[in-house]
Amino acid sequence: MKGNKMNKRLIILGLLIVFVAIIGKLLFVACKNIKVDEFHKAAIIFAVDSSASNQKNLPEQIKYLKSLCSILDPEDEIKILKVSENSYLIYEGSPSNSKGITKAVEAFTQYNSKDYGTAYGEAIKKAFDHCLTMKKEGYVPAVVVIGDLENEGTADKQINWDTLPENVKKVQEYIPEISMMFVYAHPEKLDMVKTKLNPVLGEKKLIVANETNVDKANRKFLEAIGR
Repeated sequence: MKGNKMNKRLIILGLLIVFVAIIGKLLFVACKNIKVDEFHKAAIIFAVDSSASNQKNLPEQIKYLKSLCSILDPEDEIKILKVSENSYLIYEGSPSNSKGITKAVEAFTQYNSKDYGTAYGEAIKKAFDHCLTMKKEGYVPAVVVIGDLENEGTADKQINWDTLPENVKKVQEYIPEISMMFVYAHPEKLDMVKTKLNPVLGEKKLIVANETNVDKANRKFLEAIGR
């Protein structure tokens, strides 16, 4: 009897060992096949229209800029370009530095009756230059244009919509993952953006939103930069 009991125990123990081994192997294979998304720092270059003609919309647009910054990672980097008669950098640093961002936009986007023009073309060119630099630093670059996209002022500083698609293609040679977002322009302007740039950037890397649906743009933008 004792021998039979001992044999039964050994058989049960053996089966348990085999069962545990099988489960362990299955778990190992499952864990091995799980792909953990690698985090990549993003560099977001904002071009913000602070021209006289866009001043009435600017407070809401700055609020949107801050809302987008609030959902970025502290390790990300942002740069803000002012767009008026000329375009120049007014802030660079962490998106989590809300006080620094507020001080910069309050100081350099104030109303000036002489700043009627909109140097969007100049701003996008500078934004691309920043993107190329940040790519070398290991960031995933993106450009966000905030404003009405109206052509005002010096013609050579405006966006040339016939040459912009080719310029984007050239940037893609060095930054295949680059994305662009245009928000707060009139639907007619945004339709032109889609017509010109969608064949180059595609649906996932080009986001457009007017003032009525801009609240849904952030999620699409995060997807575009791989979040």
